[in-house]
Amino acid sequence: MKLWMQPLGPLQTNGYVLSNDQGEGIVIDPGMQPQAMLDYIGKLNIVAILLTHAHFDHIGGLEEVRQATGAPVYIHDLEEEWLTDPYKNGSARWPMVTEPIRCRPRDERLTDGQMLSLAGITLKVLHTPGHSPGSVSFYIEEEQTLIAGDTLFAGSIGRTDLPGGDYETLIGAIKDKLLVLPGDTRVYPGHGPDTTIDDEKRYNPFVGGQ
Repeated sequence: MKLWMQPLGPLQTNGYVLSNDQGEGIVIDPGMQPQAMLDYIGKLNIVAILLTHAHFDHIGGLEEVRQATGAPVYIHDLEEEWLTDPYKNGSARWPMVTEPIRCRPRDERLTDGQMLSLAGITLKVLHTPGHSPGSVSFYIEEEQTLIAGDTLFAGSIGRTDLPGGDYETLIGAIKDKLLVLPGDTRVYPGHGPDTTIDDEKRYNPFVGGQ
C-alpha cells in the first residue's frame, strides 16, 4: 500500500490517498482547495471516497473530487445530513468560508466494526465520536496504519467545543478504540504530523500514562 498525504486548505487539513500497485486508490477526507490531491489522483482509479467526519474543512473539496473520479462517498449515519447542511458542517458559521458548503448526499454508510475491502486494502471502521457525533477512524491492520481524522493528534486530541462535541465521549473513544491497538501502529491525523500509539500513550497529556 502506498500512502499519500497533503495538507489542504486554510486549516491545513490532511487529505489522504491510499493506493495499490494496480493503480487503484481510495481518497480519505478531500479537504478544501483539493488541487494537489486532484493532481495526484489524475492517473489513479479511485474506487471510494471515505470521510472521517463532515466538518467543512474535511469535505470542502468533496464535490470536485467526486466529479473527477465518479467514486462513491462513505460517511457515518450520524453525519449524513451534515453533507447537505452548511450549518451542521460549520461552513455557514466560519468567516473564512466564503460560500456555504452543500454537498450531494452520501452513497454508502459507515458503521462501527465494518470491514471494507477497497482497492485491495482492508480497512476496519472504528466509530470514535467526541470531536463530532459521527467521527470514525480507519484501521488498516495489515499495514499497522490508522487514519484517525480529528480524534487523536500527535500530543493532542480533537477539539470538543463545536456543536455535537463531547470531551468525555472523545476520551472514552480514544482509550477504548485506539489505545488498544498495537503500539507500533502509525497514526495519521486530520491535522499535523503522524505519530504512533506508543508515543501517544507515553507523551500525550490528555490520554497518556495508559
